[in-house]
Amino acid sequence: MGSNPITSARFRDLPYLTMSDNKEIEIQVRIENNVNLFLFLHKEAKFIGEQHQIDRYFTPAHKNFIQVRPVNEWLRLRDSSGKFSINYKNWHNEIDGKRDYCDEYETPIESLEQMEKIFGVLDMKEVVTVDKVRKLYVYQQYEIAIDSVNGLGDFVEIEYKGEIKKQTPTQITSGMVAFLKKIGCGKIARNSGGYPFQLLFPNEVVFDDQ
Repeated sequence: MGSNPITSARFRDLPYLTMSDNKEIEIQVRIENNVNLFLFLHKEAKFIGEQHQIDRYFTPAHKNFIQVRPVNEWLRLRDSSGKFSINYKNWHNEIDGKRDYCDEYETPIESLEQMEKIFGVLDMKEVVTVDKVRKLYVYQQYEIAIDSVNGLGDFVEIEYKGEIKKQTPTQITSGMVAFLKKIGCGKIARNSGGYPFQLLFPNEVVFDDQ
C-alpha cells in the first residue's frame, strides 16, 4: 500500500497486530457508481447475507458522549434480525483529522429487554436510533457492507479483517479507497462521523473527497 508516515503512536511500536487486540479499522463512504461495486461483489466476493439492523445509541448520564467534538465514544445496542449485541467504540483521531481505527469491544447478549432494564437502572440515556438494511460480503481481507440507512441513504462500509504487518491504520484505509477506485466506483466521499452523528448533527457532517 502507500508510504504514508506513521501517524498513530499506538501502532508505532506494534508492527504486528490482529483484530483480537480489540482494534477496528474501517472506512464509511458514499460512492458515485454502486453498479460496478455490486457487479464485482457478485462475481468475486462471498455473500454473507442481508440483515435488518436497529442500532440504539446511549450515553451515560455522568459523561455525555455527544457533548464533545469530535464525538469519539459510542455505546450501542443492536438488534440484527433478531440477534442482539452490545458494542462500545472509542475512535482515535489522526494528525490529519481522519479517523482510521477505534478501540472496539463487542459481545452478543441473550436478552435485549434485560439489557435495556440494566441501562435504565444505570441511568443510561438513549440519544439516537439508526435503522438500516445491510448486505454483507467478504472479499479477501475485507468485510464489505452495503448499507441502506433510513433517513440518510446508501453507504459502503469496509472493515479490515486481516493481520496488520508493518502497516499503519492510515495505510490500510488508503488501500480500501484504492480498491474502490480500481473497480470503478467513481467519486468517493468519506465520512468520519458515522451514522449516529449524521442523524444527530446533520449540519456538522463533513464528507471528504478521496
